[in-house]
Amino acid sequence: MLIGFDLLDRQILDRDGEPVGKVDDVELALTDDGTPYVAALLVGQQALGQRIGGSLGRWMADTARRLAPDRHRGPIRIPYDLVAELNSAVNLSVRREVLPDPALETWLRDHLIAPIPGATDAS
Repeated sequence: MLIGFDLLDRQILDRDGEPVGKVDDVELALTDDGTPYVAALLVGQQALGQRIGGSLGRWMADTARRLAPDRHRGPIRIPYDLVAELNSAVNLSVRREVLPDPALETWLRDHLIAPIPGATDAS
């Protein structure tokens, strides 16, 4: 598997085909014999900012961290064992509702979208 080609920036879909986000980074771990493997997919602005690096990346990650309900939570982590299939998208074996929402999306929904008249009436 080529992580940069097969995983990074791929759309993540839940078991019903609903979008969850994109793979912003991956977490690697080592087996007992030292073989690396993908332990988790990292999603959200904190992970993307850390991957981009530099001033822009730090600003992006810090902003997402400040907006998060728990500032010490870190990026959203999806264990790799929840991946059911890997093709043009990353298909999960669980529904989106069991995964946490990215902090920036939650803040935007609560503070910018919700106050718009009729925003909650959309079908």
